[in-house]
Amino acid sequence: MLAFEGITDSDTVTGAPHAWTRIGQSRRMFRLLRRHGVEEIVAVGTMRRMPVWRLRPDLMTILALLRLILRFGIRLFRLGDDEILKIIVTEFERYGPRVVGIETVMQDLLATQGPYGALKPNRNDIRDIALGIDAAREVGARDVGQGAIVRDGQVLEVEDEEGTDAMLARCARHRRDKPSGVLIKVTKPGQQRKVDLPTIGVDTLKEAERAGLAGIAVEAGGALVVDRAGVIEAADRAGLFVVGVEVDD
Repeated sequence: MLAFEGITDSDTVTGAPHAWTRIGQSRRMFRLLRRHGVEEIVAVGTMRRMPVWRLRPDLMTILALLRLILRFGIRLFRLGDDEILKIIVTEFERYGPRVVGIETVMQDLLATQGPYGALKPNRNDIRDIALGIDAAREVGARDVGQGAIVRDGQVLEVEDEEGTDAMLARCARHRRDKPSGVLIKVTKPGQQRKVDLPTIGVDTLKEAERAGLAGIAVEAGGALVVDRAGVIEAADRAGLFVVGVEVDD
């Protein structure tokens, strides 16, 4: 495993063979991968943007950045997350192993259609889910986020560069006495699937409960559900529904 300083939680690599590197140490990264005969790599976890100066880039990274600046000009620094990730995957595969989507090695992580757990969305929730899919796809088309929160036919929040947790925290300010509203997570239109698929897990359930929501809907076949058994248990304990839904292109 490759872990990135300042990004990777040390608990996630404890007990597993791993090496630490800075995100800007391209030369060291590729040397480590070649030394261990790595031919394919899977990206796992959250990756947040950081200023170029914080990358502390080595010469290899600097040359790659200069090449991209010549190609894209100042527009490089205004690209959305998915466009940036597509560039990173292309640049990575230029020198290193092939990047594969996590669902190719862990198929059971992909969300399936239907409910997770004992609860199901009611008629109002289904209406909110449909509206939330449209809202999430709209913000995704602008390459900004992958989610939205809808309650009683009104879009309360859409995901931005701060991510799902921040969106749920904002929604918590408007919670009602009874659970209401749905978090919807779907892929962006035309999104590359090798990295950064929309993801939920037990922590998402905790934040949704704190925000006073009634449930969560994720794109069947397009989102990841980490720790299915844990999500089901957390959903039933919190009295929330979790459901995988079909999303038409």
